[in-house]
Amino acid sequence: MISTRRIVAAVGLAAGITALAAPLASASDATIQNKDASELNPISTLDSLAQSGIPAERRAEVPRPSEQLQHLNRLNNLEQLDRVARMGAAGGLPGAL
Repeated sequence: MISTRRIVAAVGLAAGITALAAPLASASDATIQNKDASELNPISTLDSLAQSGIPAERRAEVPRPSEQLQHLNRLNNLEQLDRVARMGAAGGLPGAL
């Protein structure tokens, strides 16, 4: 049986790696240079893989991973806007009513 300490250490390590990798992933332009100098975009590759097992007549019904990521980015922007609005309502912004 795995001890609780080891489980907590593994979860902590995974969370730490995720916290370090997330800003780096969002800062990149999502393109990688291949050996033959052509660009490889991981998001478009993921899109093509996700669509590969779906029949052609049904592909338009299934959202692509890139579309889902765009919606997550919009949700993050709305959350930031809401945070600023709450700061303004609480009087935390100079010049706010």
